[in-house]
Amino acid sequence: MRIIELILDEESLANGIDAISIVSEPAIEENFIALKDEGRQEFAVHDKEKRILMGAALIPNKPIYRRNGTEEFYVYFSKETIRRANELFFQRGHQNKATLEHEVSINGLSVVESWIIEDVEKDKSALYNMSLPVGTWMISMKVENNDVWENYVKTGKVQGFSIEGYFADKMKLRASIDEEEAELILSEIRAIIRPDARYKKGKRMEMESYSDYGQGIRNNAKRGIELNEKNGNKCATQTGKVRAQQIAQGKPLSLQTIKRMYSYLSRAEEYYDPNDTSACGTISFLLWGGKSALGWSRNKLRELGELE
Repeated sequence: MRIIELILDEESLANGIDAISIVSEPAIEENFIALKDEGRQEFAVHDKEKRILMGAALIPNKPIYRRNGTEEFYVYFSKETIRRANELFFQRGHQNKATLEHEVSINGLSVVESWIIEDVEKDKSALYNMSLPVGTWMISMKVENNDVWENYVKTGKVQGFSIEGYFADKMKLRASIDEEEAELILSEIRAIIRPDARYKKGKRMEMESYSDYGQGIRNNAKRGIELNEKNGNKCATQTGKVRAQQIAQGKPLSLQTIKRMYSYLSRAEEYYDPNDTSACGTISFLLWGGKSALGWSRNKLRELGELE
C-alpha cells in the first residue's frame, strides 16, 4: 500500500491547520486526558473541574489510513512539517477554532497550551503516562462550553483530538509510484487527518460538489494554463496548477474548494492586469477561473448560505 508524506505549501494561504476537532475515534490513535483540579485552592474554584483536555495533535512519522473511493493508502507527517504546522496554527490565530467530529463548529474551546516533545522522559506528557515520540505536537484545550463538557467529554463520547486543514498536493513518496499519478489521487482529497468523511461507521456518505460553472470560467483556466506554459510554468503553486486542470476539464468542485476559490480570487484580483499576460499575478488569477469564477463562487456561496 502506498505511503505518502504530506507537506506544507507556504505559498498558499489555505495550507495548514484550520481547526482542532474533538472526536470519538482520533485517526492518530492517541486519546487525550481530561485534567481536573488537583485540590489547589484559588478563589471559589476549589475542587471545580478545570475542564482542560491534554493530548497529542500530531505524531511524527505515524502512518494514517486514508481512502479515496477504492484507492487506499497511508499518509504521514515529518517532524519538520509538524513543527511548522504548529507555528502557523498560532500565527494565523486559529487557537479558538474547534469542531465536533469535524462536522459542527463549536464555541468555547481554546488551545491554551502547546509544545513539541523534545525529551520523552522529561516531557510533561510523561507525568500523565503518555508514551509519545520526540517531535509530537502536544496541546492542552480549555473547554468552556457546558454542553460539550457534560454531554461529550464526561460521557466519553469524544476520546481525542484530530486536526483539520489543507496540505500540499505535491507529495514525497516512500513507495515507488508515478508522481503525476500521486498528485491526481491527492488533488481530490481534502487533507483532514481523520477517518474519511465519505465513510463514517462503515457507510458511504456522499459529499456535495458543484459543476454548474460556465464555459467562461473553464476558458479562463485554459488560458491561464497556456500562459503559464509559455512562462516556463513558473507561476502559481502546485495546488493552483492542479486546480486549473480540474476547472478546465469542468470537474465538480466541493464546497471547501469553492470557498478557497472565492477567498483566493478576492485577494488576488488586485494583481490581475489583462494587459500584462506574462505577470504571475495575472496568470494565477486566470488559473483559478478569473473574474467569472470570482462572481460565480460568490453567488454559489450566497446560494448555499455560506456568505451574506
